Amino acid sequence: MKEWIKAASIRALRTVAQAAIGAIGGAALFTEVNWAVVGSTALLAGILSILMSISGLPEVESKKK
Repeated sequence: MKEWIKAASIRALRTVAQAAIGAIGGAALFTEVNWAVVGSTALLAGILSILMSISGLPEVESKKK
């Protein structure tokens, strides 16, 4: 269980960062970034990543063998 939590957390953090970068990149200028949209997009991406990890993570499955 500990391995799964670590692997899922790392995967979710990467997903959050990618979503935030994508949302920030949608603005023409850095001053035009809608930070509420960036935050909500990143949060939702993190939640979805954790939910998708419930079905299993290859990182954890390969260590069991």
